[in-house]
Amino acid sequence: MEVIEVKEHSTVKAFHQVGHDIYKDDQNWVPPLEVLEDAAFDPTKNEFYKHGDGTRWILKDDSGKVIGRIGAFINGNRAYTFNQPTGGCGYFECIDDQKAANLLFDTAKAWLATRGMEAMDGPVNFGENLINWGLLVEGFMQQGFGMPYNKPYYLPLFENYGFKVYFEQFSYHLNHKEPFPERFWKIAEWVAKKPNFRFEHVRFDNIEKYIQDFVKIYEQAWAQFDNHQPVDLDDIRGMMKIARLIADEEFIWFAYYNDEPVLLFGMIPDWNQILKKLNGKSNWWSILKFIWYKKIRTITRARILIMGVVPKFQGTGLESAVFWHMDKVMQRKLWINQVELSWVGDFNPKMMSIYQSVGGVHAKTHYTMRYLFDRTVPFERAPMLMKDNLKKNEVE
Repeated sequence: MEVIEVKEHSTVKAFHQVGHDIYKDDQNWVPPLEVLEDAAFDPTKNEFYKHGDGTRWILKDDSGKVIGRIGAFINGNRAYTFNQPTGGCGYFECIDDQKAANLLFDTAKAWLATRGMEAMDGPVNFGENLINWGLLVEGFMQQGFGMPYNKPYYLPLFENYGFKVYFEQFSYHLNHKEPFPERFWKIAEWVAKKPNFRFEHVRFDNIEKYIQDFVKIYEQAWAQFDNHQPVDLDDIRGMMKIARLIADEEFIWFAYYNDEPVLLFGMIPDWNQILKKLNGKSNWWSILKFIWYKKIRTITRARILIMGVVPKFQGTGLESAVFWHMDKVMQRKLWINQVELSWVGDFNPKMMSIYQSVGGVHAKTHYTMRYLFDRTVPFERAPMLMKDNLKKNEVE
Protein backbone atom coordinates (compact mmCIF):
# COMPACT_ATOMS: atom_id res chain seq x y z
CA MET A 1 0.00 0.00 0.00
CA GLU A 2 1.12 3.54 -0.73
CA VAL A 3 0.20 6.85 0.92
CA ILE A 4 0.32 9.89 -1.39
CA GLU A 5 -0.03 13.50 -0.31
CA VAL A 6 -2.75 15.35 -2.19
CA LYS A 7 -1.23 18.11 -4.26
CA GLU A 8 -1.93 17.92 -8.00
CA HIS A 9 -5.27 17.62 -9.81
CA SER A 10 -5.18 13.82 -10.15
CA THR A 11 -4.78 13.28 -6.41
CA VAL A 12 -7.47 15.87 -5.61
CA LYS A 13 -9.83 14.00 -7.92
CA ALA A 14 -8.92 10.68 -6.31
CA PHE A 15 -9.49 12.18 -2.84
CA HIS A 16 -13.09 12.99 -3.77
CA GLN A 17 -13.71 9.66 -5.49
CA VAL A 18 -13.02 7.57 -2.37
CA GLY A 19 -16.39 8.36 -0.81
CA HIS A 20 -18.29 7.56 -4.00
CA ASP A 21 -16.65 4.13 -4.09
CA ILE A 22 -17.24 3.32 -0.42
CA TYR A 23 -20.86 4.52 -0.31
CA LYS A 24 -21.94 3.50 -3.82
CA ASP A 25 -24.77 1.31 -2.46
CA ASP A 26 -25.59 3.45 0.59
CA GLN A 27 -28.64 5.65 0.10
CA ASN A 28 -28.01 7.56 3.33
CA TRP A 29 -24.73 9.09 2.17
CA VAL A 30 -24.81 12.63 0.76
CA PRO A 31 -21.79 13.48 -1.41
CA PRO A 32 -20.15 16.55 0.14
CA LEU A 33 -19.53 19.53 -2.09
CA GLU A 34 -16.02 19.09 -3.45
CA VAL A 35 -15.36 22.82 -3.46
CA LEU A 36 -16.02 22.99 0.30
CA GLU A 37 -13.65 20.12 1.04
CA ASP A 38 -10.95 21.65 -1.14
CA ALA A 39 -11.44 25.03 0.54
CA ALA A 40 -10.66 23.48 3.93
CA PHE A 41 -7.13 22.74 2.68
CA ASP A 42 -6.64 26.03 0.84
CA PRO A 43 -4.73 28.69 2.83
CA THR A 44 -6.35 31.42 0.73
CA LYS A 45 -9.86 30.28 1.70
CA ASN A 46 -9.57 28.80 5.18
CA GLU A 47 -8.95 31.43 7.86
CA PHE A 48 -7.60 28.76 10.23
CA TYR A 49 -4.34 28.63 8.26
CA LYS A 50 -3.47 31.98 9.87
CA HIS A 51 -2.80 30.14 13.11
CA GLY A 52 -2.45 26.58 11.91
CA ASP A 53 -1.57 24.15 9.16
CA GLY A 54 -3.08 21.16 7.40
CA THR A 55 -2.68 18.64 4.61
CA ARG A 56 -4.31 15.48 3.25
CA TRP A 57 -3.46 12.13 1.70
CA ILE A 58 -4.93 9.29 -0.31
CA LEU A 59 -4.12 5.60 0.10
CA LYS A 60 -3.63 3.17 -2.80
CA ASP A 61 -3.56 -0.60 -2.56
CA ASP A 62 -0.91 -2.73 -4.27
CA SER A 63 -2.87 -2.69 -7.53
CA GLY A 64 -3.02 1.12 -7.56
CA LYS A 65 -6.68 1.42 -6.55
CA VAL A 66 -7.48 4.27 -4.13
CA ILE A 67 -8.93 2.70 -0.97
CA GLY A 68 -8.75 5.46 1.64
CA ARG A 69 -8.04 9.07 2.52
CA ILE A 70 -7.34 11.26 5.54
CA GLY A 71 -6.47 14.83 6.47
CA ALA A 72 -4.42 16.17 9.37
CA PHE A 73 -4.39 19.69 10.75
CA ILE A 74 -3.40 21.88 13.64
CA ASN A 75 -5.53 24.72 14.95
CA GLY A 76 -2.89 26.73 16.79
CA ASN A 77 -5.49 28.60 18.84
CA ARG A 78 -6.92 25.34 20.16
CA ALA A 79 -4.05 22.85 20.14
CA TYR A 80 -2.34 24.08 23.29
CA THR A 81 -5.43 24.34 25.49
CA PHE A 82 -5.28 20.66 26.51
CA ASN A 83 -2.93 18.67 28.75
CA GLN A 84 -1.16 17.47 25.60
CA PRO A 85 -0.78 19.64 22.47
CA THR A 86 -3.54 18.20 20.30
CA GLY A 87 -4.03 18.25 16.55
CA GLY A 88 -6.78 16.72 14.48
CA CYS A 89 -7.44 14.18 11.78
CA GLY A 90 -10.51 14.06 9.63
CA TYR A 91 -12.05 13.66 6.18
CA PHE A 92 -11.38 9.98 6.87
CA GLU A 93 -12.74 7.39 4.47
CA CYS A 94 -11.45 3.83 4.24
CA ILE A 95 -12.37 0.34 3.16
CA ASP A 96 -13.04 -2.19 5.93
CA ASP A 97 -9.39 -3.08 6.44
CA GLN A 98 -7.56 -2.39 9.69
CA LYS A 99 -4.10 -2.35 8.08
CA ALA A 100 -5.25 0.31 5.62
CA ALA A 101 -6.82 2.38 8.40
CA ASN A 102 -3.71 2.04 10.57
CA LEU A 103 -1.51 3.31 7.75
CA LEU A 104 -3.72 6.38 7.33
CA PHE A 105 -3.75 7.05 11.09
CA ASP A 106 0.02 6.52 11.28
CA THR A 107 0.52 9.06 8.50
CA ALA A 108 -1.59 11.70 10.23
CA LYS A 109 0.08 10.97 13.58
CA ALA A 110 3.60 11.29 12.14
CA TRP A 111 2.77 14.60 10.45
CA LEU A 112 1.32 15.99 13.69
CA ALA A 113 4.15 14.67 15.86
CA THR A 114 6.83 16.37 13.76
CA ARG A 115 4.98 19.63 14.45
CA GLY A 116 4.98 19.20 18.21
CA MET A 117 1.61 17.54 18.75
CA GLU A 118 1.22 14.80 21.36
CA ALA A 119 -2.36 13.74 20.62
CA MET A 120 -4.93 13.86 17.84
CA ASP A 121 -8.70 14.14 17.85
CA GLY A 122 -10.75 12.56 15.13
CA PRO A 123 -12.62 12.58 12.99
CA VAL A 124 -12.85 16.36 13.17
CA ASN A 125 -12.76 19.35 10.88
CA PHE A 126 -10.09 21.96 10.11
CA GLY A 127 -12.36 24.74 11.31
CA GLU A 128 -15.24 25.26 13.71
CA ASN A 129 -16.80 22.23 15.36
CA LEU A 130 -20.25 23.14 14.02
CA ILE A 131 -19.47 21.28 10.78
CA ASN A 132 -18.08 17.79 10.07
CA TRP A 133 -17.24 16.89 13.63
CA GLY A 134 -17.42 13.40 15.11
CA LEU A 135 -17.88 9.74 14.21
CA LEU A 136 -21.44 8.50 13.72
CA VAL A 137 -22.16 5.50 15.97
CA GLU A 138 -25.95 5.60 16.35
CA GLY A 139 -28.66 6.83 13.99
CA PHE A 140 -27.49 5.65 10.58
CA MET A 141 -29.84 7.78 8.54
CA GLN A 142 -29.32 10.60 6.07
CA GLN A 143 -27.58 13.30 8.08
CA GLY A 144 -28.47 16.97 8.21
CA PHE A 145 -26.14 19.45 6.54
CA GLY A 146 -22.79 19.56 8.30
CA MET A 147 -23.32 16.38 10.32
CA PRO A 148 -20.91 13.56 9.41
CA TYR A 149 -21.99 10.21 8.06
CA ASN A 150 -19.86 7.07 7.93
CA LYS A 151 -20.01 3.30 7.79
CA PRO A 152 -20.66 1.44 11.08
CA TYR A 153 -17.34 -0.38 10.75
CA TYR A 154 -15.43 2.89 11.16
CA LEU A 155 -15.82 2.73 14.95
CA PRO A 156 -13.79 -0.50 15.35
CA LEU A 157 -11.19 0.89 12.93
CA PHE A 158 -10.67 3.84 15.28
CA GLU A 159 -10.90 1.78 18.48
CA ASN A 160 -8.54 -0.95 17.30
CA TYR A 161 -5.94 1.69 16.47
CA GLY A 162 -6.17 3.04 20.00
CA PHE A 163 -8.59 5.97 19.83
CA LYS A 164 -10.86 6.41 22.84
CA VAL A 165 -14.05 8.42 23.26
CA TYR A 166 -13.19 11.94 24.39
CA PHE A 167 -16.83 13.01 24.46
CA GLU A 168 -20.17 11.94 23.02
CA GLN A 169 -22.28 14.21 20.82
CA PHE A 170 -26.06 13.91 20.87
CA SER A 171 -28.52 15.11 18.23
CA TYR A 172 -32.22 15.53 18.91
CA HIS A 173 -35.09 15.62 16.43
CA LEU A 174 -38.08 17.86 16.92
CA ASN A 175 -41.33 17.44 14.99
CA HIS A 176 -42.42 21.02 14.48
CA LYS A 177 -45.97 19.92 13.69
CA GLU A 178 -46.38 18.74 17.27
CA PRO A 179 -47.05 21.44 19.90
CA PHE A 180 -44.42 22.22 22.51
CA PRO A 181 -45.25 21.32 26.13
CA GLU A 182 -47.70 23.83 27.65
CA ARG A 183 -45.43 24.68 30.59
CA PHE A 184 -42.61 25.44 28.17
CA TRP A 185 -44.77 27.90 26.21
CA LYS A 186 -45.88 29.72 29.35
CA ILE A 187 -42.30 30.31 30.45
CA ALA A 188 -41.18 31.17 26.93
CA GLU A 189 -43.90 33.77 26.34
CA TRP A 190 -43.46 35.29 29.80
CA VAL A 191 -39.72 35.85 29.25
CA ALA A 192 -40.09 36.88 25.60
CA LYS A 193 -42.42 39.72 26.54
CA LYS A 194 -40.38 41.14 29.43
CA PRO A 195 -39.76 44.83 28.68
CA ASN A 196 -36.01 44.75 29.35
CA PHE A 197 -35.50 42.07 26.72
CA ARG A 198 -35.28 42.63 23.00
CA PHE A 199 -35.05 39.91 20.37
CA GLU A 200 -34.05 40.43 16.76
CA HIS A 201 -32.91 38.32 13.84
CA VAL A 202 -29.76 39.07 11.90
CA ARG A 203 -29.69 41.40 8.94
CA PHE A 204 -26.75 40.66 6.72
CA ASP A 205 -26.47 44.28 5.57
CA ASN A 206 -25.41 45.12 9.14
CA ILE A 207 -23.30 42.03 9.74
CA GLU A 208 -20.37 43.74 11.49
CA LYS A 209 -22.67 44.73 14.36
CA TYR A 210 -23.70 41.12 14.87
CA ILE A 211 -20.11 39.93 14.66
CA GLN A 212 -19.28 42.23 17.58
CA ASP A 213 -22.36 41.00 19.48
CA PHE A 214 -21.34 37.39 18.76
CA VAL A 215 -17.91 38.02 20.27
CA LYS A 216 -19.37 39.57 23.44
CA ILE A 217 -21.63 36.56 24.01
CA TYR A 218 -19.00 34.00 23.08
CA GLU A 219 -16.39 35.40 25.43
CA GLN A 220 -18.80 34.96 28.35
CA ALA A 221 -20.85 31.89 27.42
CA TRP A 222 -17.91 29.72 26.35
CA ALA A 223 -15.44 30.89 29.01
CA GLN A 224 -16.50 27.97 31.22
CA PHE A 225 -15.05 25.46 28.73
CA ASP A 226 -11.65 24.22 29.84
CA ASN A 227 -10.16 24.68 26.36
CA HIS A 228 -11.69 28.10 25.77
CA GLN A 229 -9.54 30.45 23.71
CA PRO A 230 -10.06 34.11 22.75
CA VAL A 231 -12.11 34.81 19.64
CA ASP A 232 -10.28 35.53 16.41
CA LEU A 233 -12.40 38.15 14.66
CA ASP A 234 -11.26 36.99 11.23
CA ASP A 235 -12.48 33.48 12.08
CA ILE A 236 -15.89 34.88 12.97
CA ARG A 237 -16.00 37.01 9.84
CA GLY A 238 -15.16 33.93 7.80
CA MET A 239 -17.95 32.02 9.52
CA MET A 240 -20.40 34.84 8.77
CA LYS A 241 -19.40 34.77 5.10
CA ILE A 242 -20.44 31.13 5.04
CA ALA A 243 -23.63 32.00 6.95
CA ARG A 244 -24.62 34.36 4.15
CA LEU A 245 -24.51 31.40 1.76
CA ILE A 246 -26.21 28.73 3.83
CA ALA A 247 -28.45 30.55 6.32
CA ASP A 248 -31.68 32.51 6.34
CA GLU A 249 -31.62 35.88 8.15
CA GLU A 250 -34.71 34.87 10.11
CA PHE A 251 -32.94 31.73 11.35
CA ILE A 252 -30.20 33.62 13.24
CA TRP A 253 -31.30 35.45 16.38
CA PHE A 254 -29.83 37.59 19.13
CA ALA A 255 -31.37 38.56 22.46
CA TYR A 256 -30.49 41.76 24.32
CA TYR A 257 -31.00 42.80 27.91
CA ASN A 258 -30.96 46.58 28.26
CA ASP A 259 -29.29 46.58 24.82
CA GLU A 260 -26.46 44.25 25.91
CA PRO A 261 -26.25 41.03 23.83
CA VAL A 262 -26.97 38.00 26.03
CA LEU A 263 -28.05 35.20 23.68
CA LEU A 264 -27.26 33.96 20.19
CA PHE A 265 -29.13 31.31 18.24
CA GLY A 266 -28.34 29.95 14.79
CA MET A 267 -30.22 27.54 12.54
CA ILE A 268 -29.77 26.55 8.88
CA PRO A 269 -31.91 24.74 6.32
CA ASP A 270 -30.91 21.15 5.68
CA TRP A 271 -29.13 21.71 2.38
CA ASN A 272 -28.32 17.98 2.24
CA GLN A 273 -31.83 17.40 0.92
CA ILE A 274 -30.72 19.22 -2.24
CA LEU A 275 -27.01 18.31 -2.24
CA LYS A 276 -28.05 14.66 -2.35
CA LYS A 277 -29.11 15.34 -5.94
CA LEU A 278 -25.93 17.18 -7.03
CA ASN A 279 -23.35 14.40 -6.55
CA GLY A 280 -20.86 16.75 -4.93
CA LYS A 281 -20.49 18.96 -8.00
CA SER A 282 -20.82 22.74 -8.24
CA ASN A 283 -20.82 23.33 -12.00
CA TRP A 284 -23.38 25.43 -13.83
CA TRP A 285 -25.78 22.51 -14.27
CA SER A 286 -25.60 21.75 -10.55
CA ILE A 287 -26.23 25.40 -9.70
CA LEU A 288 -29.33 25.45 -11.90
CA LYS A 289 -30.56 22.24 -10.26
CA PHE A 290 -29.89 23.74 -6.83
CA ILE A 291 -31.94 26.85 -7.65
CA TRP A 292 -34.79 24.70 -8.98
CA TYR A 293 -34.94 22.34 -6.02
CA LYS A 294 -34.82 25.28 -3.64
CA LYS A 295 -37.68 26.97 -5.48
CA ILE A 296 -39.94 23.94 -5.28
CA ARG A 297 -39.23 23.73 -1.53
CA THR A 298 -37.39 20.44 -1.47
CA ILE A 299 -36.01 21.30 1.95
CA THR A 300 -38.33 20.22 4.76
CA ARG A 301 -35.84 20.15 7.63
CA ALA A 302 -33.62 22.60 9.47
CA ARG A 303 -30.71 22.17 11.85
CA ILE A 304 -29.93 24.26 14.93
CA LEU A 305 -26.18 24.85 14.81
CA ILE A 306 -25.51 26.95 17.87
CA MET A 307 -27.12 28.45 20.95
CA GLY A 308 -25.24 30.33 23.64
CA VAL A 309 -26.33 32.35 26.66
CA VAL A 310 -24.11 34.47 28.89
CA PRO A 311 -23.83 32.86 32.36
CA LYS A 312 -25.83 35.52 34.20
CA PHE A 313 -28.93 34.63 32.17
CA GLN A 314 -28.60 30.87 32.04
CA GLY A 315 -31.54 29.19 33.70
CA THR A 316 -33.83 32.21 33.37
CA GLY A 317 -35.94 30.88 30.52
CA LEU A 318 -34.17 32.95 27.90
CA GLU A 319 -33.45 29.83 25.85
CA SER A 320 -37.17 29.07 25.77
CA ALA A 321 -38.01 32.62 24.72
CA VAL A 322 -35.95 32.42 21.54
CA PHE A 323 -37.93 29.33 20.53
CA TRP A 324 -41.10 31.37 21.08
CA HIS A 325 -39.85 33.94 18.56
CA MET A 326 -38.61 31.27 16.15
CA ASP A 327 -42.04 29.66 16.18
CA LYS A 328 -43.48 32.82 14.60
CA VAL A 329 -40.96 32.43 11.77
CA MET A 330 -41.72 28.75 11.34
CA GLN A 331 -45.41 29.48 11.06
CA ARG A 332 -44.57 31.32 7.83
CA LYS A 333 -42.38 28.47 6.59
CA LEU A 334 -44.81 25.60 6.91
CA TRP A 335 -42.83 23.43 4.52
CA ILE A 336 -40.23 23.01 7.31
CA ASN A 337 -41.66 20.23 9.46
CA GLN A 338 -38.63 18.90 11.33
CA VAL A 339 -35.87 20.58 13.27
CA GLU A 340 -32.65 18.89 14.30
CA LEU A 341 -30.99 20.15 17.46
CA SER A 342 -27.35 19.23 16.98
CA TRP A 343 -25.10 18.73 18.45
CA VAL A 344 -24.68 18.91 22.22
CA GLY A 345 -21.82 17.23 24.06
CA ASP A 346 -22.31 14.85 26.98
CA PHE A 347 -20.25 17.34 29.00
CA ASN A 348 -23.12 19.84 28.76
CA PRO A 349 -26.12 18.28 30.55
CA LYS A 350 -27.86 21.63 30.92
CA MET A 351 -28.19 22.09 27.15
CA MET A 352 -29.29 18.48 26.79
CA SER A 353 -32.06 19.23 29.29
CA ILE A 354 -33.16 22.28 27.29
CA TYR A 355 -33.39 20.27 24.07
CA GLN A 356 -35.42 17.60 25.83
CA SER A 357 -37.72 20.20 27.40
CA VAL A 358 -38.89 21.39 23.97
CA GLY A 359 -39.78 17.85 22.98
CA GLY A 360 -36.55 16.86 21.28
CA VAL A 361 -36.07 13.11 20.84
CA HIS A 362 -32.57 11.66 20.86
CA ALA A 363 -31.93 10.43 17.33
CA LYS A 364 -28.19 10.27 16.68
CA THR A 365 -24.91 9.91 18.52
CA HIS A 366 -21.45 10.87 17.29
CA TYR A 367 -18.14 10.40 19.10
CA THR A 368 -15.24 12.81 19.20
CA MET A 369 -12.31 10.45 19.75
CA ARG A 370 -8.78 11.11 20.95
CA TYR A 371 -5.52 9.25 20.48
CA LEU A 372 -2.59 9.94 22.83
CA PHE A 373 0.78 9.43 21.17
CA ASP A 374 2.41 8.39 24.45
CA ARG A 375 0.50 5.22 25.25
CA THR A 376 1.61 5.29 28.90
CA VAL A 377 -0.21 8.56 29.64
CA PRO A 378 -3.58 8.05 31.45
CA PHE A 379 -6.52 8.92 29.22
CA GLU A 380 -9.02 11.47 30.47
CA ARG A 381 -12.40 12.29 28.98
CA ALA A 382 -13.60 15.85 28.40
CA PRO A 383 -14.48 17.49 31.74
CA MET A 384 -18.08 18.20 32.58
CA LEU A 385 -19.23 21.80 32.59
CA MET A 386 -19.58 22.79 36.23
CA LYS A 387 -22.73 24.79 35.69
CA ASP A 388 -24.13 23.94 39.09
CA ASN A 389 -21.75 26.55 40.47
CA LEU A 390 -23.42 29.27 38.45
CA LYS A 391 -26.00 31.16 40.47
CA LYS A 392 -29.43 31.48 38.97
CA ASN A 393 -30.28 35.12 38.49
CA GLU A 394 -33.60 36.85 38.60
CA VAL A 395 -34.22 39.21 35.70
CA GLU A 396 -36.39 42.23 35.88
